[in-house]
Amino acid sequence: MSKVKCSPSAWLFLCTMVFFANAFASDNIVVGGDHNYPPYEFINDKGDPDGYNTELTYAIADVMGLDVKVALSSWDEMKHELENGDIDLLQGISYSEERALLLDFSPPHSLIHQSVFARIGSPPISHLSELSEKYVIVQSGGIMAERIESSGVDVRLIYVDTHAAALRMLSSGKYDYAFVANLPGLYLGKELSLSNIEPVGKPLGSQRYGYAVLKGNAELLAKFNEGLAILKNTGKQQEIYNKWFGSYTDNGVNWQRISLFVVIASILFLSFFVAVIVWNRSLAKQVARRTKKLEQQQQQLVQADKMASLGILVSGVAHEINNPTSLLLLNLPVLKESFEDIEEILEEHYEVHGDFDIAGLSYSRIRKEIPLMLGEMLEGSNHIRRIVSDLRDFARQEPQVLSDNVDLNQVVAAAIRLTDRTIKSATDDFSVSYGELLPLFKGNSQRLQQVIINLIVNACQALDNAKQAIRIKTEYQAANRRIKITVIDEGCGIDAKHISRLTDPFFTTKRKDGGTGLGLSISSNIIEEHGGKLLFESELGKGTQIKLIIPITKDI
Repeated sequence: MSKVKCSPSAWLFLCTMVFFANAFASDNIVVGGDHNYPPYEFINDKGDPDGYNTELTYAIADVMGLDVKVALSSWDEMKHELENGDIDLLQGISYSEERALLLDFSPPHSLIHQSVFARIGSPPISHLSELSEKYVIVQSGGIMAERIESSGVDVRLIYVDTHAAALRMLSSGKYDYAFVANLPGLYLGKELSLSNIEPVGKPLGSQRYGYAVLKGNAELLAKFNEGLAILKNTGKQQEIYNKWFGSYTDNGVNWQRISLFVVIASILFLSFFVAVIVWNRSLAKQVARRTKKLEQQQQQLVQADKMASLGILVSGVAHEINNPTSLLLLNLPVLKESFEDIEEILEEHYEVHGDFDIAGLSYSRIRKEIPLMLGEMLEGSNHIRRIVSDLRDFARQEPQVLSDNVDLNQVVAAAIRLTDRTIKSATDDFSVSYGELLPLFKGNSQRLQQVIINLIVNACQALDNAKQAIRIKTEYQAANRRIKITVIDEGCGIDAKHISRLTDPFFTTKRKDGGTGLGLSISSNIIEEHGGKLLFESELGKGTQIKLIIPITKDI
């Protein structure tokens, strides 16, 4: 998947605009974490929360307009405070099936590898079973403590509050091993000058590491998921990651020298820029630079909004869904053909010996149903593959050129497939009417699909109950040589005073529900790029009608 790279100035502009658009929209959210888990989260020399997790949390808060407070203390205490409802969210916790019984997890923002540390010269460890009857130091309430406790291996655990305490204790000669996350262990070993300890053997597996809330707090988790998706797809999350972990992934790079170079280069650039303004010698270049910057910011807003929509559409769908689907598509035809081969033998046995049971059911009952079931399973697997393919096409950013031969009926059909889950959860009365003989036209199919998805999702969110309907219609108006799409919902409607502002950037009537106010603005711009327009008609309590009109300027 392509990612938009965001310059510092563009990022500052985006955060500033979203902040002012969402000011005072949220209550104070308390985010907890470990006070001594560098470089992920820790209390710095000034007594303030710091680290990768903390900076990521504040960046999400900025882009989503959330009011957050980061509170760091001992890990065991923070875990209990979340379970008791004293804090709202943990900013860094490893996933496990046991924890998932109580908590809901975000997509991971990192992968944590756990390592066994020992004094230099100790034998390596490659499996938990090799720690049997050994004294092992672990963090109380940590993922490895939970894993060892449930493993059945006779490990003699020594509990401490922090990874730093575990490494100090091990370095002082006490006990056999310590289980510490790999990067924090390397970081602390260097910071504390513990030269007599080292990781022994390869890191033992990896855990998904991200945000978590108590079950039932899905709304808060959804906001953090959306913010994290925006940061990932604007490049800001990678920028924060490189800041804290670059020295561990790019050995040999002198970051202090690079930072000094950046500062000097920035000073020289600012001096040159001031001189240009004073002397007024390159006005034309400044205008061109500003125009290009605005175009880049627009692209970032488009991609951010697209990723936010994508997050709504694929909630709960794992990104690796293609792997099991491929197995189904590979194995189901084999099973179907195998049954066809043995069906004759089963029929002969049935004719001679009478009825018999297969999987607890009589053969006479299921002999005709098995081929149907296998066929339905194969059809369902192909449907899953089509949906995943549509999602990939939708999420893939393409050059902004109008070079596709667009079949608008196909665009609408793909958008409906992508929003099928949202539509079914919103209404029991959905219909679509495809116009005949719609001409092809030059455009950008992916961006038009984004518009249709936005309109469908908005229509679903406007409904108060499943009995209210959504209608979609495509048609070609030959007299005017234009294609029209109409999306009608019987939902709550829009106040007349808001109609004229619907396409204004950051204007939204759904701020409390996490709306960014970018969807219709970006959709309107996309339609204008195609020479068309969006028209809105609405009445409070009766619903909304949106017309998308695109002129056919020439035949293909």
